[in-house]
Amino acid sequence: MHQVGLPLSSQQEIADALRNPEAYDEETRRVELCQTHISFVFLVDKYVYKVKKAVNLGFLDFTTLDKRRFFCEKEVEVNRRLCPDMYLEVVPINKSKYIKMKGEGKTVEYAVKMKRLPQERIMTNLLNQGKVDRKLIDKIAKIVADFHRKAETSEKINEFGSLKIVEFNWKENFDQTADYIGKTISQYDFKRIRTNIEEFISAKKALIKKRVTDGRVRDCHGDMHSGNIFVTDKIYIFDAIEFNDRIRYSDVAADVAFLAMDIEFRKNADLSKFFVKKYIEYSGDEELAKLIPFYKCYRAYVRGKVIGFRLKDPSIGAGEKEEAQKDANAYFKLAAKYAKVL
Repeated sequence: MHQVGLPLSSQQEIADALRNPEAYDEETRRVELCQTHISFVFLVDKYVYKVKKAVNLGFLDFTTLDKRRFFCEKEVEVNRRLCPDMYLEVVPINKSKYIKMKGEGKTVEYAVKMKRLPQERIMTNLLNQGKVDRKLIDKIAKIVADFHRKAETSEKINEFGSLKIVEFNWKENFDQTADYIGKTISQYDFKRIRTNIEEFISAKKALIKKRVTDGRVRDCHGDMHSGNIFVTDKIYIFDAIEFNDRIRYSDVAADVAFLAMDIEFRKNADLSKFFVKKYIEYSGDEELAKLIPFYKCYRAYVRGKVIGFRLKDPSIGAGEKEEAQKDANAYFKLAAKYAKVL
């Protein structure tokens, strides 16, 4: 099939077309569109279709159709590790007279097709409603520990846990938030976090190297927060990072710290500590505790950075941008709090 790379204006045409229930190859009564800084997400009656935005943010590049197809396929592959029955297939979006999923004519886009689960069962909602208890946290800790134990490790993966990459990841964070100083992060917090992080890395070089030697650097999830966990008849930890191996390949502490930070962000500090405690029990990784504040800071900072990117997204309205600015600032404040205790 003829494949073309499309600018965002053409993608907007596709997104508009996909809001019509007739654009799908199964019957659906309604379509909801949700957006992130990198995706258009279409929720129909039984399924979810995710289309990658044609953007290059430095740490990801979806600018050509070939790249978007490749990363759709990669997304299905990495997420079937924890959610084998949720990630169904990659489907073409075709254009002839009309734009349609698995339609006729040339392929103009691709989407990841997933089983739809009830939005009210996302863990973020359950946390906000006070419906998460220690029993659920215990189950999640065991799932994550088992996942990390089975996750791939290799010489190539180990390189991503090296001191050089840990330093590079932070440098990238600081470079990519420079434009947002005074908008989502204060000059004071930016400088304080950078200084404390640099001092911590310098002081803990031996520990970071030992983590690699001990096999604690794995092909992880990379985006393990409560917004990526469904709690239904079973627990689905979904939306693992597919677009950048450097983000997914990491010390297991980075995965654990992300969820711990997120639970704490949602005013559940006791459950956050309990999650780390249970993970250590299930994994036997006692040393992880020494790195949790460092990686909590990293994850809060990345969250602030990524949410802040919405301020430059032309397809997001003023109200959403205002909300994004507020949320990004809150995450950066939390990162500063963690940096203070390093």
